[in-house]
Amino acid sequence: MGLNAAEQVTEQVPVDDFQALEEKVYRTIERYKAARQAQAAAERDAQRVRQQLEERDEQLVALRREGVQLRKEREEIRGRVEKMLEQIDSIAEERAS
Repeated sequence: MGLNAAEQVTEQVPVDDFQALEEKVYRTIERYKAARQAQAAAERDAQRVRQQLEERDEQLVALRREGVQLRKEREEIRGRVEKMLEQIDSIAEERAS
């Protein structure tokens, strides 16, 4: 754009209109920067939440395994206690006879 073209644009656009347009452009730039910062923050938050979710999933898997193991142990102990009670009943019956 040559000097003549710039002068023609200046002549066609009043200074107040140009300043208003310039302010709008700067506000738009600031909004764009703010939106990019907000997007970056949101992406960091999303990554943190994904990581926390992954950790929770790992904890859930570990807790489920532990629950299964505890149920197995409970059943084993129940069987052993029932066996002991049967033996006690057997001894009690022998003494009663």
